[in-house]
Amino acid sequence: MGRDPHRVEAMPAAIELADVFRAAGPAYRAAGAGHLDLAALKVMAAIEQCRTASLGGHVEGCDACGHLRVAYNSCRNRHCPRCQGAAARDWLAAREADLLPVGYFHVVFTLPAEIAAIAFQNKAAVYDLLFRAASATLTRIAADPKHLGARIGFTAVLHTWGSAITHHPHLHMIVPGGGRSSDGTRWVSSRPAFLLPVRVLGMLFRRLFHEGLAALHEAGTLVFFGTLAPLSDAKAFVRALAPVRRKRWVVYAKPPFAGPKAVLAYLSRYTHRVAISSRRILAFDGQNVSLRVKDYRRPEGGQARVMTLSATEFIRRFLLHVLPRGFHRIRHYGFLAGSNRKDALAHIRTILGTPAPPRSTDPEPGRCDRRSTALPPLRRSHENRRLLRRLVPAAWAAVQPRAEPGVYAMTRHGLAPPHIRGGASRGTPLRVPNARMVFTNPVARPVAIRQTPETEQSRSAQAPRRW
Repeated sequence: MGRDPHRVEAMPAAIELADVFRAAGPAYRAAGAGHLDLAALKVMAAIEQCRTASLGGHVEGCDACGHLRVAYNSCRNRHCPRCQGAAARDWLAAREADLLPVGYFHVVFTLPAEIAAIAFQNKAAVYDLLFRAASATLTRIAADPKHLGARIGFTAVLHTWGSAITHHPHLHMIVPGGGRSSDGTRWVSSRPAFLLPVRVLGMLFRRLFHEGLAALHEAGTLVFFGTLAPLSDAKAFVRALAPVRRKRWVVYAKPPFAGPKAVLAYLSRYTHRVAISSRRILAFDGQNVSLRVKDYRRPEGGQARVMTLSATEFIRRFLLHVLPRGFHRIRHYGFLAGSNRKDALAHIRTILGTPAPPRSTDPEPGRCDRRSTALPPLRRSHENRRLLRRLVPAAWAAVQPRAEPGVYAMTRHGLAPPHIRGGASRGTPLRVPNARMVFTNPVARPVAIRQTPETEQSRSAQAPRRW
């Protein structure tokens, strides 16, 4: 018997981060009531509701073969491992298009554990200082004629975790092996396997970071809680950081063994995600979580092993990496920064005598690829509405017409009347011409129910009620 082309495709079962949050999240919130900040609670709620009926759903179909696929809407939270996949792929494609025909280096700036504790309580200020100190270090040493004597460009990505999801803030950088001369007329190349002296980078990075941290403390920007509360005093702060000033700060700078694309592929897995991907979660029995980690402290170095954590500890470690709202964890510097990037790359390619990379072409029109996520929208007929009622019961029940006629909008909090929700966001009634019901994303554009013209006239004759 042939395969039914209209059969709905089901997603393969796997252990997801959301499974752990849904099972152990309520108990974790109850135990930490009054101690969890709002940002962590929002992240937990978003991950638990992601791609469930509580956020609504939609049907995607292919006009070429009639294949249907039902998908629930995603939370689009940047901490969710199931979201932002398309954005990560777009970022990777854009960065690969920027690659120059030169050698590349993978550079890592890491904060010592003593500073990491301060950074956890002052994420926005200290993480931003990490970006500023590391970028200034790399730019200043590269511009020094004693070393490279060139104006370089690079991309930096903030990671705040280690393989075991502990707090370990560090910056990954992908750096071309060279830069433009001071007058911009030639390309200055580095040595094949050597970019800049790492000891010099470490010493300057340590000095710049300490100067910036002292300035933040003097300005009263830093806050301290718990065991770090005594650091609010200026003298105690200086005494606590004295050993760190004498400590060697390690900077990693080596050419990637598998080429720059391999480093970009590694970074792209976490440019739009945080801490852990669901594929690393091996087992969850409702109480304990087993995950795959790499222990770099062992003699064999970087060997994969299985770590088992309680669900509470697993959630606690994940929430260590919730970023401040609006914080940019991907930043570009030098000739890769801002609106000057395209012109700078074109100028460098001209100097190197290499053509610009070809633009990506659109897929062949009319081609049917069921692996593609960009399927044309399905036409919502009456038969398809019955299908939605069977597969999306929560979303269907939420948009059932009420006794009061009119135009309604479904949000994540339920059904709102027209005089509350209205149009896009201006409080005017939402109009859907020639349609009785339109299913869209309830987060980006809420679901709207359009009644018949007769009931709409009766609705206009009624005074708006308080909701």
